[in-house]
Amino acid sequence: MNILETYQNYYFVGIGGIGMSALARYFNASGKKVLGYDKTNTKLTEQLMKEGIDIVFEDHIDSKVTALQKEDTLVIYTPAIKTLGILDYFNQNQFQVLKRAKVLGLITENTDCIAVAGTHGKTTTSTLVSHLCKEADLPFSCFLGGISENFKSNFLYNGTQYSVVEADEYDRSFLNLSPDWAVVTSTDADHLDIYGDKNHIEEGFKQFAALVPDDQQLFVRKGLDIGRDHKTYAVNEEADYYSDNLRMDHDKIYFDFHTPSETVKDFVWEIPGIHNVENATAALAILHNLGVDFETLKKAIANFKGIKRRYTKHIYPNGKIYIDDYAHHPTEINAVVSSIRTFYPDKKLLVVFQPHLFSRTRDFADGFAESLSKSDELILLDIYPARELQENFEGITSGWLLEKVNLDKKERSDLSGAFEKIKEKDFDILLTVGAGNIDTLYDPITEWINSSVQSKM
Repeated sequence: MNILETYQNYYFVGIGGIGMSALARYFNASGKKVLGYDKTNTKLTEQLMKEGIDIVFEDHIDSKVTALQKEDTLVIYTPAIKTLGILDYFNQNQFQVLKRAKVLGLITENTDCIAVAGTHGKTTTSTLVSHLCKEADLPFSCFLGGISENFKSNFLYNGTQYSVVEADEYDRSFLNLSPDWAVVTSTDADHLDIYGDKNHIEEGFKQFAALVPDDQQLFVRKGLDIGRDHKTYAVNEEADYYSDNLRMDHDKIYFDFHTPSETVKDFVWEIPGIHNVENATAALAILHNLGVDFETLKKAIANFKGIKRRYTKHIYPNGKIYIDDYAHHPTEINAVVSSIRTFYPDKKLLVVFQPHLFSRTRDFADGFAESLSKSDELILLDIYPARELQENFEGITSGWLLEKVNLDKKERSDLSGAFEKIKEKDFDILLTVGAGNIDTLYDPITEWINSSVQSKM
């Protein structure tokens, strides 16, 4: 019997994380009692509480914690949390305490697991694979690293034959999985606080790829060295599976998809950027190999709405455009800005960026500076620390990064003052971007632009 089936209570330490919340929703949907702690109340934790999950935001041992018995309680934690009184309590009282990735591996080990890995693109690709599975009515569950605009959630239960998971490279978590099918989208340097250098992160992805039992079920972006045989996919270059003949028309992208034996013309796709066509190509390759017909796939691709905070776009009657995106690595920011410049080459772009982690800011400062310099004007927010302490990164600040940005119009701001600064700016397109709590600007910005438009009508 799977160890997870022996518990009735599940306590999540760091429940507000995107990966943790998907697991919490899984156990809650299974009829288990789910509780948790997080240091910050967010839209996501508020939604979890509406779904019946009990969450606290202070690190102290309350009566609900002391009422839990170790025999019927599993404690699940995120490796992003290093020290915490609640976690110490569970360890000292000999509760079963497991990392999130270990639990995800246990949930999916008896399914045909489809795992999507990569330093960029894994959220879009895994969410699209899940959407295609749903539209094809396959029996599956998914655990995603973003909120699907189609599902309005990062978790969906539609059966147990397949599981679709976002395979997270942080802390080498993806090595806890048992993938039957897998995609590797990219192996760029990231999480150097864990891996040390690019060579070690590439080795981590090779170890992940080695977990896939069949060469025919491993799909890798063409050009990546993954250390074993695999199927390749690409855009605008031949591969085992590739897309080409890309055309844009009224914010839609049309493309043709090639398998080793046939070509299917005129897929319609509303998610901007060549990099997202690449993600779609990987997802189509997986579903084609699962036996789903192209008529179903075409319809599903056309009605895919994307992921919340992945190029979430609003176009207003006065011509202004607001885009919100989760990008927090130079490669991702380049992809977003490139998409904006492709669709709107002559519009004035104001970027508001919140760096995520002192270590990432330090390790990729020159890359960030180069990508941010492609805007017309920049408001750079203070670094979001997440799990890190500023005193461990002396001299690494937003002001230090701002000096490297090659722009005439640039300034630093704290989060609380950013909205007032935005309202003073002249722009055609506003892009808010980052992985911290910059998302708290989203509602005020949309309300402000909406009211401005209404007052002038």
